[in-house]
Amino acid sequence: MAGPQVYVFFPGTAREALNFYADVFGGELSLHTYEDFGRSDGPPEAVAHGVLNGVVALAGSDAAEGHTTVRLEGIMLSLLGTAEPAVLHEWFDKLSVGGSVLDPLSSKPWGASDGQVIDRHGLHWLVGYEPAA
Repeated sequence: MAGPQVYVFFPGTAREALNFYADVFGGELSLHTYEDFGRSDGPPEAVAHGVLNGVVALAGSDAAEGHTTVRLEGIMLSLLGTAEPAVLHEWFDKLSVGGSVLDPLSSKPWGASDGQVIDRHGLHWLVGYEPAA
């Protein structure tokens, strides 16, 4: 059984953001516009629904009128142990471009390696791994 999937309402930047995440994580991206879905509550070319399927899965859209856009407090997306350390470092570096590194991805006193970054689209990520056995 699959767990919950993050679905983000972007402020008119869903196409750019979801393409950014596809570049960072790989996977298959599908985007559907308001026009594709026959919706009139936003611009025809706006993303009504987008899904990134892969090792990291995300979904999102451009916020329709009256919907709140990205604003996260007290939550971060965890990528702890989701890939090999070299891949996690690559993802961290890519997420950092245009974003804010809160804590560099590095070895911590308790033996694990982790770091935190808020990417340029406002998502807060925790990236890390345990030392090799």
